[in-house]
Amino acid sequence: MTHTRTLLFPICIFGLLANPGWAQTGDLAPVVSKAVSRTVELPGEFLPFLSVSLHAKVPSYVDRVLVDRGSIVKQGDLLVEMSAPEMTAQIAEAQSKVQAAEADRLQAEAQLAAAQSTYDRTKMAAETPGAIAGNELIQAEKQVEAAKALLNSRLQASRATESAVRALQDLQSYLKITAPFDGVVTERMVHPGALVGPGNDIALLLIQQVSHLRLVVPVPEEYVSGIMNGANVPFQVPAWPERTYSGAIERISHALDQKTRTMAIELDVMNRDGSLAPGMYPTVKWPVRRSRPSLFVPKTSVVTTTERTFVVRNKDGHAEWVDVRKGAADGDLIEVLGTLKAGDMIVRRANDEIREGTPLQSQAKR
Repeated sequence: MTHTRTLLFPICIFGLLANPGWAQTGDLAPVVSKAVSRTVELPGEFLPFLSVSLHAKVPSYVDRVLVDRGSIVKQGDLLVEMSAPEMTAQIAEAQSKVQAAEADRLQAEAQLAAAQSTYDRTKMAAETPGAIAGNELIQAEKQVEAAKALLNSRLQASRATESAVRALQDLQSYLKITAPFDGVVTERMVHPGALVGPGNDIALLLIQQVSHLRLVVPVPEEYVSGIMNGANVPFQVPAWPERTYSGAIERISHALDQKTRTMAIELDVMNRDGSLAPGMYPTVKWPVRRSRPSLFVPKTSVVTTTERTFVVRNKDGHAEWVDVRKGAADGDLIEVLGTLKAGDMIVRRANDEIREGTPLQSQAKR
């Protein structure tokens, strides 16, 4: 009989451990609240602060290209000279029309002066009874009106021809391409003799401002809170791994890209020494801030299945599944978003085998 009792004791213990209503969960851990302030590494891309492709406005031939790739230019510098022989002929023809119109105007002024003089004499004579016929004053007045109308017409014609000359001269000024701002020639696409113009879409040069750069950082949705204009952000580039640069946040798009779920943030970076260049991909040490403290739990407390992500909370000594969304990681802890509050006790090492309502018998370790 004594032998039988000895065998029954371990069997009873085994049956207790195998009882599905009793969870072997290990210790419990509290949900903690703390401020999030850390950095994450994000990729960025440098763009020139200003960039423009220079095109020919009128059909013409390239005579001279005074710059090449890498040339540093100042605003107003002459870059390309072109010629359009037919335009020179058009200007000469228009100028001859101006001269003819001016001659016609002078003739009309003379005719008006003569008609006015005749009218004045006729009017004086009309004051003497019987000196002139009754309709002579009327005829003289009509001649003055006709001369005025002719002069007005000649004036309009003269102005029109002058406007035509100015328009052609304005077009001729486009045969000289100048730098729109201080920058660098990063591409040269034409050589002397090339036919250019609005019909062929060939750019002459690409000018970029590289002393002042835009650093565009696509910031993931979970990191966009707490972004402040003017904040300095450090970064590094592969070309100079020993150096740390910084730029100021200047432009925030305030909209997420629907494909990448990121928000484009622009930093202004001064590049006085020329060590940075458009097209570089820096690694940005992005500051992550929250406007209020966040809740953190051990990483091992978060259970992810094909259907949900949750933690197991101790509610009156029994398991309760609480759905959460994972946020930023911080060492062994991870930020969670859900219907939790600081101080809630959760299973430190949870899994989906701990069913809801299962008794939790463990001591918390804070």
